[in-house]
Amino acid sequence: MIKSNTLAAPVTASSKAGLAALLLSAVFGFGVIFAVGLAQADALHDAAHDVRHANGFPCH
Repeated sequence: MIKSNTLAAPVTASSKAGLAALLLSAVFGFGVIFAVGLAQADALHDAAHDVRHANGFPCH
């Protein structure tokens, strides 16, 4: 067995990259909550139905 005494340097993200990821996640999350919370159930069903057909999945 080969042992090494060298340690790998930890990989750290810059604070700007972390902040950008946090803001992007927050905007996406609020967008999903807003869209799902305010959309009519029939509109969501019709959109999902159309996407299934567009991708070639039978649904009925």
